[in-house]
Amino acid sequence: MEESINQDLPRNNNAENNSASNERSLPPASSENQSQTSSVRGKTDPAWRYVALQNINGKPHYQCLFCLSTFGGGGINRMKKHLAKIGGDIKKCSKVPYDVEKQMEGLLKEIQKSKTSKRKVSFNEEGTDECEDAIDEAIAQEEQQTPSQLPTKEVVGGDPKKKAKIIIPPMFAPRTTPGSQPSLKSVFQNKEALHEVDKRVARWLLDCRIPFNAVMSPFFQDMLDGVAGFGPGYKGPSYDSLRVNLLADLKREYQMVVDSYRSAWKETGCTLMADGWTDQRQRTLINFLVYCSKGLCFVKSVDASSMVKNVSSLCDLFSEVIEWIGPDNVVHVVTDNAANYVAAGRLINKKFENIHWSPCAAHCLNLILKDISSMPNISSLATRASKITVFVYNHTVFLSWLRQKEDWREIVRPGATRFATVFLTLMSIFERKSELQQLVVDTHFTGHKLGRSVNGRAVSAIILDNKFWDDCFTVCQIVSPLIKLLRLVDADDKPSLGIVYEGMLRSENGIKEMFKHRKSAYQPYTEIINSRWDKHLKKNLHAAAYFLNPDCFFSENYRESPDVMRALLDLVTLHCKVNNLDSVEAMKEIHIYRDRKESFDRPEVVPAAKKLQPGNNICLIISFSYLLILCFDFFNLITNT
Repeated sequence: MEESINQDLPRNNNAENNSASNERSLPPASSENQSQTSSVRGKTDPAWRYVALQNINGKPHYQCLFCLSTFGGGGINRMKKHLAKIGGDIKKCSKVPYDVEKQMEGLLKEIQKSKTSKRKVSFNEEGTDECEDAIDEAIAQEEQQTPSQLPTKEVVGGDPKKKAKIIIPPMFAPRTTPGSQPSLKSVFQNKEALHEVDKRVARWLLDCRIPFNAVMSPFFQDMLDGVAGFGPGYKGPSYDSLRVNLLADLKREYQMVVDSYRSAWKETGCTLMADGWTDQRQRTLINFLVYCSKGLCFVKSVDASSMVKNVSSLCDLFSEVIEWIGPDNVVHVVTDNAANYVAAGRLINKKFENIHWSPCAAHCLNLILKDISSMPNISSLATRASKITVFVYNHTVFLSWLRQKEDWREIVRPGATRFATVFLTLMSIFERKSELQQLVVDTHFTGHKLGRSVNGRAVSAIILDNKFWDDCFTVCQIVSPLIKLLRLVDADDKPSLGIVYEGMLRSENGIKEMFKHRKSAYQPYTEIINSRWDKHLKKNLHAAAYFLNPDCFFSENYRESPDVMRALLDLVTLHCKVNNLDSVEAMKEIHIYRDRKESFDRPEVVPAAKKLQPGNNICLIISFSYLLILCFDFFNLITNT
């Protein structure tokens, strides 16, 4: 509630300078400076969250955000009495919540206690509320003046005999803004105090076993800013409050975010993704996620243990989610490559003619890597390479010697999948060829008893074998395009459907060129790729996205293919039929795009296609309605994750 008040009700804070500042001959503050003053003052005194400043006839008035009563003069402390329902010099608020009332009572008690104790203000200690108010008032006065780089003097009314007024330049920005100047109190805090606060944060992270990368969350600093803005005396939420009230509030907030995504689903379509996995209790769970132009959102998680083996039940589950999203809004459904999901995908396509199903690209690429690793020559090479990694990492005396080398990188490099890790390790071993050969010929290895052992001599023979390194180089060249494509489709940076078709073509052509187009050499590898690609992954959507991706289509490496045009025309015909569009007009737009006419003949088209995100470059260069619909539905807003 407090955050919504701060966001929805802008404050006019030119009256923050109290009576002392009003006596000075200063010009009225601009609206920009007023908003800056509001942000500074509002982070000092919590009462400003429930009070709005108004300038009526040049005088400050304070409006309660609960009962909407307006009072003139008295300052923020008088409004605290109003919120705390303390009578005397101000009317009691009739609509203030109980927790706010108690909060204001506590603040007034602290002020009274500081007055009676008459503590001296020390910038090296916490200080009283009056001191902090005085600092903030000084900041507010400085920010309300006309901006200037240096203090200047100006004569009022053009009369040189009149007293000149001083225009003070702004020196302070909101304290939590990056690069802004901190408060005076924080400036005078010594390094020991800052270090003590950091230790308290670290102690809490360690005690709760929270990973250190949690501080990379964008909400971490936002949380600290909120605590600092509240001031001393803040008490964290209780266990019950977190699990009941706050959880419900956050759920409502994020439900509003999902509702905003739903508008994008209607405008440009979306992709439904089903991520199946098995938990520690051997339950088969399916997470449903929806991707659109605004981003990815989680829909729900279902325990599908009783229905995952039944194709019709699985199809009914998908249909239920599709009906919730809206059948007209779903363009694409992505699942893994298991037989039950494949059968369910066919049933979904029959039930919803406008929805296209395809398996997960990352899963299919992983199956390709698995088949390649199962080849006898590749399996033997991986076994020999594993002997090197096992021996080195099991004997720290040699591992420490290698780590002392300049620019050393670890050999074992985890990948997106288990089979990708095997090939990444092979690549890493090949990159560390020089260091490994230096190790086995160094006296540190040859003079050590482990180096003279049976395993040591076997590892030394492998490392000094030139054929081993030649085989490593060959395998690295074969799988490098596939690993690169796997990283792209497994990432969340941008839609990947438009690069799958091109990536598979690049992988196949790279293998042929490496073997200098000797069919007997490249055929075993290309057959594995084509069998998985043609049987499982290849869909009309991939071919159409390849054509409609300007980065690929306007490239010199683009290959005209009857399969691509056939897939594109099939999708155009189906899309026009479902949406009652004129297919002839759509064909005309495709010809304009293919022949680079009208807007497509501009010189900035190709650079924009390479540098900008898909949605951006399409919107910049296309003004044709039918092709724009196709690009959105079949490329920009569809992803394989």
